[in-house]
Amino acid sequence: MVKSSVSSCGKMHLSAKEVMQAKCFQEFFFNGLFGRLFSGSESEGTKREFLLQTETKSLWSSSYMYLLLPIETLDTSNTNPWRVNWTGISSCAKVVEFLKKNSSLGPEHLNGDQGNLSLSMTGSSMTEYMASDLIHFANTSIDVHNLQDLLVLATHTGRIYSIVEVVSSESAESPFEETVDAASLEHSYMSTSKQSRYGIVLVYPGQPLLRLKQSHNPHNLLGAEGAASKDGRSAEIKPQAHVHMPPEVLVSIDFRVDVLRSFYLLPSLMYRLESLMLASQLREEINGKSSNIKISSSLILEALTTLRCCENFSLERLEFLGDSVLKYAVSSHLFLKYPEKHEGQLTARRTRAICNANLHKLGTERNIQGYILDGAFEPRRWAAPGQHSRFPDPCKCGVDTLEVPLDSRFQTKAPVKVGKFCDRGHRWMNSKTIADCVEALIGAYYVGEGLFAALHVMKWLGIDSELELSLTIEAITRASLRSYNPKNDQIAALESKLSYKFSVKGLLQEAITHASQQKLGVSYCYQRLEFLGDAVLDVLITRHFYHSHTDVDPGELTDLRSAAVSNESFARAAVRRNLHPHLQHCSGLLVSHITEYEKLCTESLNNTSLLEEIKGPKALGDMVESIAGAILIDSKLDLDEVWRVFKPLLSPIERCDSLGYFVKETITKEDAMVNAELSLQLEDVILVGKGHERKAKAAKQRAARQLLKKFEGYLQRSRDISYVQFDSKRRKLGREHLDDLSSKDMDIDTCSKLTDDGSSKPIIHTNENMTQMLSSAESRVDFTPANGCSNEVFGDNIENSGVPVIDSINTRKGEPRKMLYELCQKLQWRRPEFTPTEDKSRTPIEFGEGSEKRQGFSSFVSDISLQIPNFGTIVCRGEPRADKNSSFDSAVVAMLYELERRGRLTIGCS
Repeated sequence: MVKSSVSSCGKMHLSAKEVMQAKCFQEFFFNGLFGRLFSGSESEGTKREFLLQTETKSLWSSSYMYLLLPIETLDTSNTNPWRVNWTGISSCAKVVEFLKKNSSLGPEHLNGDQGNLSLSMTGSSMTEYMASDLIHFANTSIDVHNLQDLLVLATHTGRIYSIVEVVSSESAESPFEETVDAASLEHSYMSTSKQSRYGIVLVYPGQPLLRLKQSHNPHNLLGAEGAASKDGRSAEIKPQAHVHMPPEVLVSIDFRVDVLRSFYLLPSLMYRLESLMLASQLREEINGKSSNIKISSSLILEALTTLRCCENFSLERLEFLGDSVLKYAVSSHLFLKYPEKHEGQLTARRTRAICNANLHKLGTERNIQGYILDGAFEPRRWAAPGQHSRFPDPCKCGVDTLEVPLDSRFQTKAPVKVGKFCDRGHRWMNSKTIADCVEALIGAYYVGEGLFAALHVMKWLGIDSELELSLTIEAITRASLRSYNPKNDQIAALESKLSYKFSVKGLLQEAITHASQQKLGVSYCYQRLEFLGDAVLDVLITRHFYHSHTDVDPGELTDLRSAAVSNESFARAAVRRNLHPHLQHCSGLLVSHITEYEKLCTESLNNTSLLEEIKGPKALGDMVESIAGAILIDSKLDLDEVWRVFKPLLSPIERCDSLGYFVKETITKEDAMVNAELSLQLEDVILVGKGHERKAKAAKQRAARQLLKKFEGYLQRSRDISYVQFDSKRRKLGREHLDDLSSKDMDIDTCSKLTDDGSSKPIIHTNENMTQMLSSAESRVDFTPANGCSNEVFGDNIENSGVPVIDSINTRKGEPRKMLYELCQKLQWRRPEFTPTEDKSRTPIEFGEGSEKRQGFSSFVSDISLQIPNFGTIVCRGEPRADKNSSFDSAVVAMLYELERRGRLTIGCS
């Protein structure tokens, strides 16, 4: 991993000569590494030409121009540590002049008269050259001891190399009878005569050959694609590409290999920097004169990046959040601005405002499409200023202007290469992508600076979403003037159940009044508040999932929200919290429906399948939503206060995930119906929920409801869950009090202390008060042995089950955790928990070995706790590491080996 930062060194004034040399350096280096310095050859039947031989204005564009110049070794004690390395830049300019002078004469003249005029030696034996300690290049002579890691350019290939070593045992005169390996193919280019296949006459063929490491094309070092190419498990370690050449065909460059390595980073680095600058430019357009909004460029960039970019981030999570924030803001605005419009009219206006078609229209009017990143970075097509692209993509878009016009000629339903650039910068993208980006920008501003900032970006886009306090007060005043006749003080009783006291009772009265009451002359009902409350609960639950499920896929977040924000969930919550008796209505059919539903909810505690026979009354779910809307208005749009009241109503599925359990999903199709099965592995039992519907989503929701009801019943029947108590106390007390917990507190059979010397001694605890298994078949986890390893059976509780096998432990940062999480998900074990401890030092501490060695002033040691069903909990400690995440990985490695020792895992095959 390489972390880069950008620092300002202030203004720098360059003379005309320095500008010329700087541009020459950039032209030479970027084309030498990633392009071509020479074009044409006899084999191609074209004239050989040096790219920089004549005017190079065509390589530069006024709209894309900057200089990337190397600096000298940093000296922080100096008042001006940022000094440009003009010595190296000047040497490159001299190399260019040398090539200009000699390339026109042909390769056979690069040496001798027009080449190295300073050479006067006439001997040809290798011994004589080594004795002189001088190596003669095409443009100069250098002491043999100063060649390590020096950069050179091959005059016959136009490629830049770095010197690895001087091969003292070989020269151009050495006989090469044995076949050379593919990596040293150019070795065979040198014949035993004084002339090579390129027609270059060697004046000093007796010089030792140089072993060179050749340069390579730029790689995508960003995001998921870059990480995948470096994955040690899948990528083969390729041998170093080395070649052997005589020094006379090489032009020395006064730079070392560290400059070359930096150049390999530049395509990816500059692409990221340019993307952040574009994000910053968009931020300036959005913020305008408002200086109170502080949004990071990286957050804006996340909102502009689609999944097609193959990055480690994308706009999906921010879009998930922004969608709900937009819905809430527009709903609140419409509710307050149009007090006389009924729920149907408000819904129609909201749909028109937040639909993808309108968001696409507003986004293109603000030129959002010009900022969106919708394709993976192609480093081979990236070209620096002064660089000629080797991989052109001529424009075939049929567009004469730089920007694609927003008219029907360039809007097509036919398949196109989405996100791909042509050389003129034109690209194509789906209209939904622009709409998604608009929602993601709203989400980014909400995450960065809250609702005020999100409303600002909506206003910039042209979305009517102002939330004026005066309109809120007017709504409260209207409700306060409304007369109501509470029966048996039920308003106070309902407020007690909600743990919220209304300042205006008329709002709560409206929230519990069904439309059927209007037959009796009541002038209001809950429908308008239901319209508002639907959006309020949607944004609150979405916000909660966004912050509490940081590692969950956005698609799964959407499923979670769909399960939690549904009329069925709210209806069940109304019965669970005993809110349903407060619904004011005059419908006999609704009475019977609510009565039957309440009865089934009670009986389903012992028989979950009963609840699947009937759907909850819509009126109950509507009442829950309208109460949320009423609290929002009464609290003067205080979302946090609404969340305080409604957080207990969140679907129990949140409890499963918050405790770290993995839910396994199985979907099968049978004729026109979809069967969904969700299973949850607990300590001593597997809970299974099943759903059978025409659509997969409905089947999954039905299965989830059944599973969650079983989970609730399990918790109610269990008198105690020791690991929950143990973990909560461990988090509260901290690592230093772990050994002070009594065996009674932890409810354990055996307990071994953790030592402080870095070794791991597991703590195992079990609970004798767990419920009996549903069935032995349900509590069994089976595995298919890998790589031909035989199964091994351990313990009575997992009889006839196999042991999972992993080939090896990848110690690359993050990989051990990923491996353990995948193992836990497959086995449906509860997610492991980490407890890190930081130790600070006044003197540097060394970590790692070899190339991985690093220093720091803090060390982190982490304990890991893993709960295994029917077995207990194992706690291990990792070794000290320089950062917290690395300490997590070390703890995971200790855990994996401990699992192997205890027979719960096989690492490799013996």
